[in-house]
Amino acid sequence: MKAFVVTEYKAPLELAEVAEPEVGARDVLVQVRAAGLNQLDEKIRAGEFKLFLPYRLPQVLGNDVAGTVLRVGPDVRRFKPGDEVYGRPDKDRIGTFAERIAVAEDDLALKPASIGFEAAGSLPLVALTAWQALVERGGLRAGQKVLIHAGAGGVGSIAIQLAKHLGATVATTVSAANADFVRGLGADVVIDYRSQDFEQLLSGYDLVLDSLGGKNLERSLRVLRKGGKAIGIAGPPDPGFARELGANPVLRLAFAGLSSGVRRQARRLGVHYEFLFMRASGDQLREITALVDSGAIRPVVGKTVPFGETAEALSALERGGIRGKAVVTAA
Repeated sequence: MKAFVVTEYKAPLELAEVAEPEVGARDVLVQVRAAGLNQLDEKIRAGEFKLFLPYRLPQVLGNDVAGTVLRVGPDVRRFKPGDEVYGRPDKDRIGTFAERIAVAEDDLALKPASIGFEAAGSLPLVALTAWQALVERGGLRAGQKVLIHAGAGGVGSIAIQLAKHLGATVATTVSAANADFVRGLGADVVIDYRSQDFEQLLSGYDLVLDSLGGKNLERSLRVLRKGGKAIGIAGPPDPGFARELGANPVLRLAFAGLSSGVRRQARRLGVHYEFLFMRASGDQLREITALVDSGAIRPVVGKTVPFGETAEALSALERGGIRGKAVVTAA
């Protein structure tokens, strides 16, 4: 079958013929109808995550899928051929930039009935990231205040909607051109990052979702109330993430060193920092499906491209300018 693969880090994706997926006892073989493009895909291609995601090259890329079930393993109980599903494969089994992929049953959910494949293909990674940051890690609840950086992007556009559904007051940073767009998603406080300083305008926040890292993350710590939490999805990785990975002592020490500066700053301010690398979860996707079908969350697809243009579309992510997600459609 055809797939886009990484043959060496930093090299462009290549279209190649690869072996058909092996379908295990608890796996579901999915005909890919749509696959979201993510910054994670680009970081993997560039080798930025090879320290803790050591893929054996060549590797088929792609972390989001929506499609139709072709067949299931003998122990699968939740799905059958013909079902329309979506999901984020486990980090060790990525490869949705392909005609077909085998995904563990536990990592899939039925596609929301109210949306098509392209919209569904845009959701899994960013919606799971938002859920795990705001609900699972952040414990966000009604009456609290959350700052969501890059609110017009893939994670931000979903996180704003989820936070509003939870009853929080939402601030976000965007360009002026996207101000009305994020207000339409539910943002209460909109900050133009080019002309305004969020650190001077915000204080007493319960939670920050940071997708930018670096100085932006450090400044975000200072808008939190005592005991508040900043969750970073761009890094740096922390010792908690090393434990989740089951990393060896050398890698644990490396992660501790990478995040020591921001963790030290957080302690001085009486706040907390956690790194989040989202995980696959069919159970959480079923919760998200209900929110989509109820109208509480709507996917934001800013661009669609045919399968054959996957490599060019991935490289274009660095230029930005897309509201929500870019999505590759079926081969």
